[in-house]
Amino acid sequence: MIDRWWGNLLPKIAPFLYDEGGPIVMVQIENEYGSYGDDKAYLRHLVTVARRHLGDDVILYTTDGGTRETLEKGTIRGDTVFSAVDFSTGDDPRPIFKLQKEYNAPGKSPPLSAEFYTGWLTHWGENIANTGAHFTAAALDRILSLKGSAVLYMAHGGTNFGFYNGANTGADEFDYKPDLTSMIMMHQLENLVMWTMQSSKTLRGVVKRHSAASIPSVPSNNEKKGYNMIQLQKNESLFDLIDKIDPIGVVESENPTSMESVGQMFGFLLYTSAYAAKGPRRQYVHTKLEHDRAQVFISCPSEDNGGRPTYVDWSRVENMGRINYGSHLFDQKGILSPVYLDGNILKSWKMVAIPFQNLNEVLDINPHNQ
Repeated sequence: MIDRWWGNLLPKIAPFLYDEGGPIVMVQIENEYGSYGDDKAYLRHLVTVARRHLGDDVILYTTDGGTRETLEKGTIRGDTVFSAVDFSTGDDPRPIFKLQKEYNAPGKSPPLSAEFYTGWLTHWGENIANTGAHFTAAALDRILSLKGSAVLYMAHGGTNFGFYNGANTGADEFDYKPDLTSMIMMHQLENLVMWTMQSSKTLRGVVKRHSAASIPSVPSNNEKKGYNMIQLQKNESLFDLIDKIDPIGVVESENPTSMESVGQMFGFLLYTSAYAAKGPRRQYVHTKLEHDRAQVFISCPSEDNGGRPTYVDWSRVENMGRINYGSHLFDQKGILSPVYLDGNILKSWKMVAIPFQNLNEVLDINPHNQ
């Protein structure tokens, strides 16, 4: 897969390398791999593929957290690949840059923070992250005082499209923390073209003090517009959508299957199964593992089934964002374990994909029976 992907991507990059007169001076082959992997053969293969398409002159590099464990796992010692580091804003850069030298060839380890965080992301339920312009500027000043370099991450805020927000985990995969779609990160550029005043001026002042060359002028502020209130209107309900789905597009399986198994990556997946009531007592439906959030609806379309009404369990499972860092990157979505009804496994499931890629389009699902 890597060979196919890079075989398409890297030839498009090659004309823009610095030696070809372009702006690309370095190419990163992995990012924070030492946080979740430890396969030197894999890293060396990346080098081989990159050299095949980009030549021997371009500088290849990796970025890993500034600890011995992550650098040991995520780098290739020597001068084959340059090892850069990243660390939390405010950490003392001196011991981290000293450690970085151990993983580069002698005399070839310019201190580089490849991800200097100008702020931080925010998970749902948290207060909006805001480190403050002066705190960030002081941290940048410490790096530049050591003749180091830093890549601002991020130089601008931005919003991902649709469901591409991402997520993290805490101590284990059950400590799931989905990100907000908008990644503010105390950005230095607003909407990519408009400079925010305080933070940009503060950081520019730090760079100017440490730079022998003049720095570019501040772009002019583009005119802002107000678009007033946007009134959202209900289009259809969830169950209205279900009624429009062609039955041949419904996935049927003895047990519930994952979102990926039905060819869906984002959005929602609706699970349904029927069961007969057992007298007037309560019945309990439960499952041990679903990703990421489930809403359960119970309907009773049959008033009489030999004196026992038939209930239908509708479970809508939402993909709230795929884990994109750490040891739990294999992040399947949907109902991932058996569903029990009073201790017995509930069988005969139907799955309906609701990707919500375009609400103006009629849902189109390819037949898929398991």
